Amino acid sequence: MKRILMVACLLAVCLAAAAQNSYQNYYDASIISKELLPYASAVIRSEEISNEVKDLDNTIYHVKRVITILNQNGDDKLNLNVSYDKITSIRYIKGLIYNQYGKPVQKITDRDFDDYAETDGFSLFIDDRVKHYKKAVAQYPYTIEYEYELKSRQSLAFADWMPNYESGVAVEKSSYTFICPPEFNIRYKQFNLSSNVTIGKNKNLMKTYTWQTADMKARREEPFSLYPEKLVTRVTIAPEKFIYYGVTGSFTNWKELGKWLYDQLLVPRQQLAPETVEHIIDITKDIGDPKLKAKRIYEYMQEKTHYVSVQVGIGGIQPFPASDVDKQNYGDCKALVNYTQALLKAVNINSYYCVVKSGRRYNIGLMDDFPSMNQGDHIILCIPFKNDTTWADCTSQTIPFGYLGAFTDDRTVLACTPEGGKLLHTPKYTTQSNLKNRKAEFVIDNNGQLSGSMATIFKGTYYEFRDVLINETQTEQYKILQKIYPINNLEIEKFNLKQDKSFDPATTENIQFHARDYASLTDGKFYFMLNPVNRLAEAPRQVRNRLNEVYINRGYTDDDEINYTIPAGYHLEKVPLNISIDKPFGKFTATMSLNGNKLTYKRKLQLIDGTYDKDTYGDVVDFYQAVVDADEYSVVLIK
Repeated sequence: MKRILMVACLLAVCLAAAAQNSYQNYYDASIISKELLPYASAVIRSEEISNEVKDLDNTIYHVKRVITILNQNGDDKLNLNVSYDKITSIRYIKGLIYNQYGKPVQKITDRDFDDYAETDGFSLFIDDRVKHYKKAVAQYPYTIEYEYELKSRQSLAFADWMPNYESGVAVEKSSYTFICPPEFNIRYKQFNLSSNVTIGKNKNLMKTYTWQTADMKARREEPFSLYPEKLVTRVTIAPEKFIYYGVTGSFTNWKELGKWLYDQLLVPRQQLAPETVEHIIDITKDIGDPKLKAKRIYEYMQEKTHYVSVQVGIGGIQPFPASDVDKQNYGDCKALVNYTQALLKAVNINSYYCVVKSGRRYNIGLMDDFPSMNQGDHIILCIPFKNDTTWADCTSQTIPFGYLGAFTDDRTVLACTPEGGKLLHTPKYTTQSNLKNRKAEFVIDNNGQLSGSMATIFKGTYYEFRDVLINETQTEQYKILQKIYPINNLEIEKFNLKQDKSFDPATTENIQFHARDYASLTDGKFYFMLNPVNRLAEAPRQVRNRLNEVYINRGYTDDDEINYTIPAGYHLEKVPLNISIDKPFGKFTATMSLNGNKLTYKRKLQLIDGTYDKDTYGDVVDFYQAVVDADEYSVVLIK
């Protein structure tokens, strides 16, 4: 018997040692395939993510991930930030840290996390909180194995699976499983994934949908690329039936989702006090044109209210009542659009509450063929006048009626109407309409001082480019202008900014200034920079073996003319600047001429939005470099 016990103990010790060695071998950073290391600062060794719907108001989100951080750049790729709110609770978080050889060195406990409000920088009221892991490892590489689970009392929105969302992260293996009762129907859409979903049942007879991927090389950041979600492996899921903050609903298309939003979240909140309705009727009674009437109401809303973001409870998707906004004089995008709708309704002007994905860097529209609640993040207003649909963003106190700007232009949105949801498209600001036009008259005196005036007109998405100056003191305005214009020793003498808020809005900037020692005098020659006001700083970096198409999100036109008066008796020492480039993605001309003591410089740069073949990128870099070189042209005057 003793011999048997001794053998059993030895066997247990050996098995434990083998298991420990197995863990250490697996987590050893040196065994990562060299094929996965290029451009990687972190490698996901293993990732298992699941979403389980136990009931409409009971869903479980589980994450188990092992990630090796190869260098300091990989610390930001760890992504050990766990968000929660009033309907989502953290069931547990646990983890282990391993050194470069795969040996466990430290447990991760609750003390290793900061817990704070998940502010977005502009919301005054917000429910969301986040647990953020405080990194305590200084030696690279290291590996972290962590696991957490969330319980949520909603089934409207589910997190997407995106194993390679971060650039610079390679993936050894990752899987995502969605688990639900047989009667819980979903729709799913997958992107950039070669394998198909595996559909089955688990031991509890729950439906399962599983996606897997492996051996994914790290994505490299490439300038002028599409929105990352267009490039990565991704699975997104939407339910048919759901509960959100106790409100039930169902949808299989955009029409049904828009109908639910309209009936459940909007209609009950558009009542106004009788005296407010009477006031709106009174201030618009002498205006016959419905569009001008709507403009007056929009400006009334701007004068009366200010924007405060609210992300509390169902308020994350439901607006405050219009009557509350009327009393309190503030609201978020949802509340201000809903309030403006109510004001317009007082004079029988119909309008639509529209869900949109906002952002200036990329124009991201809602997916035509895949309705879901988590695609939008902002609300704007649509007023469908006959043959003249007008759009408005209600969160700004300064932009003109009918102006959207780069934040929400040229993308598909969901309009919530009494008949249901409708997909509409916001207007596009084109290369020609995004115009910055500058005329300047400069004088260079015998001491090299530059003085003069310039007038600049900003149109299209450029209209907002000087909004930063509007509410500043004159002293602060001058400081900002000295940063905008790269002229040494710049002293502003006069400055004026006017904004035309008509249906073709424009901002006009007028400046008078002087700058000592702008031109240097050496050995009887004058030297000065030809373009002192609108220079391109640098060209995009070269990318060899580019993978992605070239994407230019927004076109624009810069048109500058500067007329210099120079000291008499001088002529040009070198060949005058004269360059012209014409490419499918852009056009550039820059010329100069000297007639007596009048030197004229003209510059026109056009960037043309669109998607171009990846092989075009080298031409894009050369184009930008040619602009940079032309912008750095230095004039040399001799007698």
